[in-house]
Amino acid sequence: MEEGKDSNNRDEIFSKAVRAGKRTYFFDVKATKGNDYYLTITESKRRYDDDGKFFYEKHKLFLYKEDFDKFADGLNEAVSKIQSLRNDSGDSSGSDSNFSDVNFEDI
Repeated sequence: MEEGKDSNNRDEIFSKAVRAGKRTYFFDVKATKGNDYYLTITESKRRYDDDGKFFYEKHKLFLYKEDFDKFADGLNEAVSKIQSLRNDSGDSSGSDSNFSDVNFEDI
């Protein structure tokens, strides 16, 4: 097997981990055999089983090049809406981009 390639011949080009509270998000750019690029977004959460042993629960999205612009537009629109709603509610907690107080368990 070639170095830098996994068993599915997907070459990992770039990886970025973002820690956000109890979760970690991984953004991984990979290449197909035909040198097309795609993005995987993985959410990883630490969970505990009935015996108290921890494990990681993972959810993964695959985003292909033909959807990059639509995905980015949708994400930007949703984030802008949240910022607008926070501003309209009189939230003066500082930076509009500070969402560290969001509890995704409540969503």
